[in-house]
Order: sequence, then C-alpha cells, then structure tokens
Amino acid sequence: MEKQTTRESYDLHTHTQASDGMNKPAENVRLAKEKGLTGLAITDHDTVAGIAEAQLAGKELGVDVVPGIEISTRAGGRDIHVLGYFLDLEDERLLERLARLRSVREERNGLIIAKLQQLGLAITLEEVKAGLTRPLRPDESLGRPHIADVLVRKGYVSDMREAFDRYLAEGKPGYASLPRIAPEEAIAWIREAGGSPVLAHPGLYGDDELVRSILEHGKPDGIEVYHSDHGPEEELRYAAMAEQYGLIVTGGSDYHGVRQGVVFHGELGGRTAPPGTLERLKQAASAARIEEN
Repeated sequence: MEKQTTRESYDLHTHTQASDGMNKPAENVRLAKEKGLTGLAITDHDTVAGIAEAQLAGKELGVDVVPGIEISTRAGGRDIHVLGYFLDLEDERLLERLARLRSVREERNGLIIAKLQQLGLAITLEEVKAGLTRPLRPDESLGRPHIADVLVRKGYVSDMREAFDRYLAEGKPGYASLPRIAPEEAIAWIREAGGSPVLAHPGLYGDDELVRSILEHGKPDGIEVYHSDHGPEEELRYAAMAEQYGLIVTGGSDYHGVRQGVVFHGELGGRTAPPGTLERLKQAASAARIEEN
C-alpha cells in the first residue's frame, strides 16, 4: 500500500491485545505511522482498555488515535457487532455495562472449550490464557482467535482460517453463543456515553434484511461500507444503503495482527474511511453529548 500523505487517511477498525488482537496498542499506532496513515481507531471488543496507551503513542508519533469500541450483540440468530467512536472513556455506566459483556464472553469461551473437548481436541482454557504470555487484565477479554491460536499450535489445524472454518465460525461444531444485548441497545449505550454508533461489517451477516431492520430500528449514525471482507459488490450495495438511510460511510481493516504468519482479517490500513468521515463522526458524537445533557 502506498503511503498517503496528501489527504486524510484513517483506518477506523483495529484490534489490540486488550481484546483479541496480537499487538500492543502502541504497535498498531507505529504500524499506522509506517503506512502513512493520518490516524486509526482502536476498537477492541467490549473494552476501552487499550486506548490510553495508543493515544500516548499517537502523541509521540504524530498519529491521530480515535477512541473506539466494538460491542458484541445478537439479533436474528446471528452475532452482530456495533462500532462506537468518540465515547467518554470514563463514563461509569458504560464501563459497568462493558464489564457485564466481558463476563458473558468469558462464559462463552468456556462453552467453546467444552465443545472442542467433546470433539476429542485436548485443549483447556488455561492453555488459551497461557498463550498470552502475560496476565490478563480485568478490563481485557479473550476471544475465538486466542482459542484458534492454541488449535494451530497443537497441530489440530494448519492455520487460523482452518480453525474458524472447521470449528469456531458460526454454525461450526465448536461454536457457542449466549444471550446478548440487541444491536439497538448497544447503539443506545454508545450514544448515552457521548459516542457515535456504526454498524460493523454488514456483509459478514449474510442477511441484508436483518441489516435493514437494524438500521431502521436502531438508527445508527453510520455503516461500515469498506472492510477487509467486503468485495466490490458489497461496497456498492452498502454504499447505496448508506445513501438510502442517510448514514455516514466508514471503513477499516478489522486488523487483528499476525498469527502463525496469517493476517486476520486484513492488513492495517488495507481499508480506510472516505475523506471527511472523521468530522462527520465527531459531529454526531457532539450531538449525542448535547442530547444526553
């Protein structure tokens, strides 16, 4: 990817060790600098734990770090993710809500491990945690990529993609899900914390009627049109949907780092938001704060 220095370039979807990414937050910022990005968002699953470190690195390197999150929800029998930007990171109500979500994620991890054991795979939650090579903080969380990492290291699968395709993806024998909040509730939480909510990677849900229902009932500010797992057809389709519903068009790589030589989902900076997106998200977040006050 060529360095982009003549106009703003933001990757608005990246993960760190605070959830299921491989890199420390500061490393994501360093990569953004290396790739010539104006900035990036840290959007870890159900936690804001990695943002402070990233923002400190951003100040040192001259990279704009957008405070973000990706909240796990469920609708229509599918896992749905809602991104949030410019939230108040010290909002006590939000932090309490996120802690509850992480406890559900921890319980789900236990169910996944149990299913894998029933399939004859010798894997334990202790092994998954040991793979971090560091203590897991209370405001951090484990995810399926951590479990997939152990499956690869133990030789049950050849790489991360096979781990998901055979065992961990939705509908596969090792998949597990627990009751979660609805997307509409996550959208409300983000606004109540002074942020701007965006529906993440709609193309991954395989159900555009469900996507439309979420947009109509939840009324997020934006939709992630540009994503590493969206092809040209999806980009055109969701850009048209954004225009129809008057939504902000966003974009990001969903970068999780490199595991066993495989980048998951895409390279940092491989997808970016259109120029002007950041200002529109800021304005929407400002409107949410005014409404809350």
